[in-house]
Amino acid sequence: MIEVKNVYKSFGQKEVLHDISAVFDVGKTNLIIGQSGSGKTVLLKSIVGLHDITAGEIWYGNTRFDTLNFHDKKWLRRKIGMLFQGSALFDFATVIQNVMFPLEMFTNMTKEERIDRANFCLKRVNILNANDLYPSEISGGMQKRVAIARAIALNPEYLLCDEPNSGLDPLTSILIDDLIREITEEYQMTTIINTHDMNSVMGIGDKIVFIYNGQKWWEGNKDIILQSDNKELNDFVFASKMAQTLKRL
Repeated sequence: MIEVKNVYKSFGQKEVLHDISAVFDVGKTNLIIGQSGSGKTVLLKSIVGLHDITAGEIWYGNTRFDTLNFHDKKWLRRKIGMLFQGSALFDFATVIQNVMFPLEMFTNMTKEERIDRANFCLKRVNILNANDLYPSEISGGMQKRVAIARAIALNPEYLLCDEPNSGLDPLTSILIDDLIREITEEYQMTTIINTHDMNSVMGIGDKIVFIYNGQKWWEGNKDIILQSDNKELNDFVFASKMAQTLKRL
């Protein structure tokens, strides 16, 4: 479980997050949604510690993350898998080298053990016979799956995903969503996904937090989101659906 309590974040005089509280559940796909500039990316980066919050609390289970020193934060981050927008694979490294990177950084595994673990993770995301290829030699969907394999290499308790479907076609996006949900349930991780993709919302939105102008404006799940009488949420859902429709034309 990850919990944020009364979180504020300002950059200089500009307040970006205002008094946000939410609980993100274990074994569920927890989605943070909102229009561009709403603060959802800042919230995700604050949860993982890429931004220091101005006020409030961030908890990973029974550990308060925001008050940890550098060494203890680094220890906790071994339990966190991160899937960055655009995959963020190393261009100079092969597929298997990319997946092995966190194992080399954070474990004392032998080279053979690292190779075995990397191959296991690649097989789990259905990447076969691509170990020696470079990111530029594989498709965008394959890059995302390699990035997921890297994110789960350390067998994390937490998985944070920033726009995992960015740049992907609708069919590949569904495959990535299904893969993230399967892995979340299989390993009972706490998964948080930052997205504006309504197909993701309706497909895997076990829990949804809608951010509007830096505040938590609505909370629910995919089964009730279309029944909401929240004007700002409804405007966002309608605009997102229209954008996706026009993109397919």
